[in-house]
Amino acid sequence: MGKFTERITSWLRSSRNDEDNFYDDETESQTEAPSGFKDTMPQSNTNSPVSYPAAFKNNISQSEKNPVQIIRTEVTIPYWLEDEDTLRDEGVLFGLSESDPTEKTDIIHKYFSHLAAEHLSSIEQHNEHIQELNLFIGHKNNRLEELDEKLKNLVASKPGGEHHLPRTLIGLSLSVAMCVGNFFLIKESLKPAFAESSWIALGVFLAGMFSLFGRISMFHDTESRVSWRALLEEIGLPFAAALFVFANALPYQGTWQATALFVFVFFLFLFAGKLLLSNVTVLRNDLLALFNINRDRREFVENSANWENEIQILRAEIDELRVKKWQVLREQGQAETERDRIYARRDMLIKLFESEFFLARRMKNQLTKQQLQEIRKSAE
Repeated sequence: MGKFTERITSWLRSSRNDEDNFYDDETESQTEAPSGFKDTMPQSNTNSPVSYPAAFKNNISQSEKNPVQIIRTEVTIPYWLEDEDTLRDEGVLFGLSESDPTEKTDIIHKYFSHLAAEHLSSIEQHNEHIQELNLFIGHKNNRLEELDEKLKNLVASKPGGEHHLPRTLIGLSLSVAMCVGNFFLIKESLKPAFAESSWIALGVFLAGMFSLFGRISMFHDTESRVSWRALLEEIGLPFAAALFVFANALPYQGTWQATALFVFVFFLFLFAGKLLLSNVTVLRNDLLALFNINRDRREFVENSANWENEIQILRAEIDELRVKKWQVLREQGQAETERDRIYARRDMLIKLFESEFFLARRMKNQLTKQQLQEIRKSAE
């Protein structure tokens, strides 16, 4: 066959550079394999179906435990593709005949498409795996950003509330002492007039402290309109109780002393009771604030510890997923390299065949009938 090629080459080429004149300058596009070629290819195993890998499942662990097995399909190489010299001879024979060059180029495309099918399936499988890994990494990154934001907000809103519990306790103690002192003052003032003044003093004291049981003093209520009924309810009993003490103390004390006692007891009734009630309310608020501060501090410590631990776990998982992704990318790169190598070999052989074909087609009219017959006989 080598002598046959050399003889045809000597007839058809005026120089060895003629081969380059028949190369197509346009880039050969990658052509998908046509549907079948049983009538142009040997029939050994070429009609066996090519098995493609199944899609990845969403769970990475399951896809790792059950890897997809790629079934390889053996394709018999055409005899004229076994070496370049035979391909050159085939191109010359086709060029001297009336055949269409696409008959052979299609076979070359089909053969190399079958060779690249395994690598194409592997690339598709790796692409799906990479998409799944990117999805998992994206979910974990979103959760990581969410936890970082929560942690920043938690630090920014760190429990820093304050309460006035000591001041409230002192004020409550003083208001209780004022009320107790007011009771004994009334008792001592009524003692000269009544032999048993204790129960009478207690009754007068409770009557004067009647405003203690109101919701809020009118002196502190800025929203409600003051009427004579509200004013009478607020100061009526305290005024009457203070006047009773004044009337019973006046015969035994001087006018100024009795008047001072009246004014003092009257204002103690008006404000001491409200001071006691307001301190009780403030004490409740301070105790609630103290409870909330302690609860927020405990939640801050627990949440910050839990979130920081989860952040560390997420970062470790993301790093592990990225390592897996890099491994898949490396395997995908190897498959793409093999695919490109196969396509480059295919394009080179097609160019070689077309070069010989078009050279023979151009020189066909320059050969004598005897030379053509000799070439055909040599091919047979």
